[in-house]
Amino acid sequence: MKLFKKQWKHLFIWALVALLTAGLVSGCGTNPTQQESPSAGANKTVNIGYVNWAEDIAVSNLWKVILEEQGYTVNLTSLDLAPLFVGLNQGDIDIFVDAWLPVTIQAYWDKYKDNLDDYGIWYESEARIGLVVPKYVDINSIEELNTNKDKFKGKIIGIDPGSGIMKASNRAAQEYGLDYEIIQSSEAAMLTSLDKAYRNQEWIAVTAWNPHWMFTKYDLKYLEDPKKVYGDAERLHTLANKKFTQNNPEVADMLKSFKLSDQQLGTLESLINEGMKPEEASKKWIADNRELVDSWLK
Repeated sequence: MKLFKKQWKHLFIWALVALLTAGLVSGCGTNPTQQESPSAGANKTVNIGYVNWAEDIAVSNLWKVILEEQGYTVNLTSLDLAPLFVGLNQGDIDIFVDAWLPVTIQAYWDKYKDNLDDYGIWYESEARIGLVVPKYVDINSIEELNTNKDKFKGKIIGIDPGSGIMKASNRAAQEYGLDYEIIQSSEAAMLTSLDKAYRNQEWIAVTAWNPHWMFTKYDLKYLEDPKKVYGDAERLHTLANKKFTQNNPEVADMLKSFKLSDQQLGTLESLINEGMKPEEASKKWIADNRELVDSWLK
């Protein structure tokens, strides 16, 4: 009987120790600090909307690669300007990296700015829109277009109809009394027409803008715009949905630090224009410019 009591006492003590130990382990396992501190960017998604413009394709893919390196899931969506801004306003699109102000997208900014944040200017040179011709064309002003209508076949080759440059071109046709058809197409179609005319040394007028690699590949000039229909030089801004900014301040800080020179952007665009896929071109560009990219991430 004494032996039984002694064994029972030992079993009781060990059971008590086991219970206390289990309680301690359980207590550690439910520490909210440990459970609720995932790595930065874990399970976060960023939706970037872009327009099919050369510089927008380049910088949108650039930020896709950068954010994915930081642990984010990034979705790129190609849209025309009107639905892009509807999505940005509603929060279906988080970021738009190629907002031309104060002319090209001013109407959209005025309509939706209450729900949007402006992260500032990222392209350090001045941007510009207007009518462009090859330098071998011997006119210099929009005012000279009507007297040379036959040489241009009565057409100005434009891009997508919702863009600010097309709206400005329609105003230019009215202000200057242009007897021309402004062709609605796309950036790709406009560039195809420009390339064909340039190779054949034909006269052509297109809606164009810089920054763009076309000014590196071809010798082009802007037609003077004495009535300032196309406005003065513009700047390129990054816009974001306000709720996205509130929920993702770390991404906002990165994008607010984003700055590119004309040469840096041109190098990225050239990689794509020479045949690399935009995402692969971005990866190569980042590898070649790691110090610059890291400066944005600080």
